Amino acid sequence: MTAIQTRVLDASPSAAKARRFGAWYVAEHRLRVMRSYVSTVVIGAIGTPLLYLIAMGVGLGHLVGSTPIDGVSYLQFVAPALMCSAAVTVASEEFTYPVLSGFKWNPTFIGISSSPITPGQIIDGMVISVIVRAFVTSVIYWVIILFFGAMTVGVSALSVIVATLVGLAFGIPIMTYIATLERDTGQIAMVMRLVLLPLTLFSGTFFPLTSMPVYLQWIGWISPIWHGTQLARVLAYGAQVPGWLIVVHVLFLLALIVPFWWLSRRIAKRRLTA
Repeated sequence: MTAIQTRVLDASPSAAKARRFGAWYVAEHRLRVMRSYVSTVVIGAIGTPLLYLIAMGVGLGHLVGSTPIDGVSYLQFVAPALMCSAAVTVASEEFTYPVLSGFKWNPTFIGISSSPITPGQIIDGMVISVIVRAFVTSVIYWVIILFFGAMTVGVSALSVIVATLVGLAFGIPIMTYIATLERDTGQIAMVMRLVLLPLTLFSGTFFPLTSMPVYLQWIGWISPIWHGTQLARVLAYGAQVPGWLIVVHVLFLLALIVPFWWLSRRIAKRRLTA
């Protein structure tokens, strides 16, 4: 293809449209790919909250008894945390293997970047697609929580947005790391086992963070799950959290989302334009 032909193609209406809406095209591509495992997505979105709410909220809650935790029943206490954890699980699924696959195994990112769509738009599209899936999953979780009577309709609906932010705050830094990998020799499995699992267990998810020894509480302090869960509890049942700490929770989540999103774009540009 000659330079003149290339300039003509770049100046075509379709190229201009791709440059403008490239991120949305990538997001559409990812959502269409999700259709290939839509049954898994749906079963997970519905089955996971049912199982966890029955097992942890009802089963373990029965053992805990009527003793209030944070001023509410155990089911009310644990429900917002479970919703945030579900969004984190979704983000960890979509920001690990699909990202490495796009760069390496099934290098769709290379093909997409050969079009007017930029590497940064590819990353943006991945994030948009995860926002959609995490938001839908959180909405389903919220509806099921309402069915269990652990929340009431109203301001608790905003906890869906919080859960989605928690998923991004956990997943985008993981995407940044995965984007640097040339191959998977067990790193993704280690992230799931040594990062996701400990943060889920020690982030005030199933019990108040203050019930842990001080030398373990730092795990919650650096965990987006704890910061998001505390915000979700404020919205779900009016948990007593100082105003300054609410600001800290929000800023902490944004501090994980914005810089690592930018860094992921930089890494993608370096890998796809080298």
